[in-house]
Amino acid sequence: MTYQFSDRVPESDEDPVGNILKVAGSPDVISFAGGLPAPELFPVAELKRVTDEVYDESGRQALQYSTAIGYPQLREQIVKRMAHQGVKTTIDNIMISTGSQQSIDLTAKMFVNPGDTVIVEKPTYLCALDVFRSYGAHIVGVDMDENGMKIDQLEKAVAENPNTKFIYTIPNFQNPTGRTMSADHRERMIEIADNYDIMIVEDDPYGAIRFAGDDIEPIKFYDDHERVIYLSTFSKILAPGLRLGWIVAEKSLIKKFTLMKQSADVHSDNLTQHIVAKFMSEYDIDDHIDKIKQVYRKRERVMMNAIEAFFPKNVHYSHPEGGLFIWVEVPGDVDTKALFDTCIKHNVAFVPGEPFYPDAVTPGTFRLNYSNMSEDHIKTGIKRLGDAIKETISESVSSVSRN
Repeated sequence: MTYQFSDRVPESDEDPVGNILKVAGSPDVISFAGGLPAPELFPVAELKRVTDEVYDESGRQALQYSTAIGYPQLREQIVKRMAHQGVKTTIDNIMISTGSQQSIDLTAKMFVNPGDTVIVEKPTYLCALDVFRSYGAHIVGVDMDENGMKIDQLEKAVAENPNTKFIYTIPNFQNPTGRTMSADHRERMIEIADNYDIMIVEDDPYGAIRFAGDDIEPIKFYDDHERVIYLSTFSKILAPGLRLGWIVAEKSLIKKFTLMKQSADVHSDNLTQHIVAKFMSEYDIDDHIDKIKQVYRKRERVMMNAIEAFFPKNVHYSHPEGGLFIWVEVPGDVDTKALFDTCIKHNVAFVPGEPFYPDAVTPGTFRLNYSNMSEDHIKTGIKRLGDAIKETISESVSSVSRN
């Protein structure tokens, strides 16, 4: 049988990131590769308790089909969370999704025709790139500094691509760099979007996990013309296995999103929506988030101190104020795959930078995750990583000398 796939199906079955995670999953390897929350922080007992209550109080309703837009009580809870961030909205502006990944996919499906331009940070979330490519988008990357997208480059990219549908950005503790967009950059991004009449897709899975510095209002806060589509998730503040996220957008857009979602999966898991709504009504989720922030702050500090102690002094790295990630840049023409292979020999792993780039790749870049490892493992793993970097740089220099 010859299968006639659509253009959206990748030609190759190769999964480079999956292969990396598989190798990194060896029990002997200290892995900083996955973007995983700390499982010991999942509120298992509390979720078990409210699950029993849901079964007792509304089990038949929770196990029945529901509406694509989502459970009203959960959407009401999200209205309160958005208000806490300075964004005034109503349940009519909110749809529940099956995680942020579905939100990204539905947004691309709804707006991107083959050849349309999507502007992204460079580097950016690799699974978003996969989605945009699957719908035939022309992806344009904009370089970043410590304040987020370089605004002059962003305006140039928008001006040079009149068929731009939207700017995709992760403004808080960005995946993969850990950087946060400054307030003035957020305002300037809105001004550019207003001037060129394009949309912004604000992907904010990490914003609640701030453990240093001052809170910054979402880009949606500055939006006076309903052009920002805001995405978030319970994956980082409760548990990723729940597979629940949400979209905040103008009411007519939410109606379109709802129609698109109906054709995708009818609705997100109804039982889980009831459970999360019950959890949020009986427990202070911000107390739970504070526990997450305290642990991640300690682990980030341990990793940063170890990096300062064991990495070569000319290696650059980001300084996150929250989230899950640190971005590392090894100077020179370092082969990241060779570095990864050396690290595996030293029983430590990271995610190479290549999959995060929409176009030309900066060599010697990689992402580290600090949320999913104990402090002792972080210290040991970063020392191994520092040794592997020094070894790779030494081999690279020797190779150049021989040539």
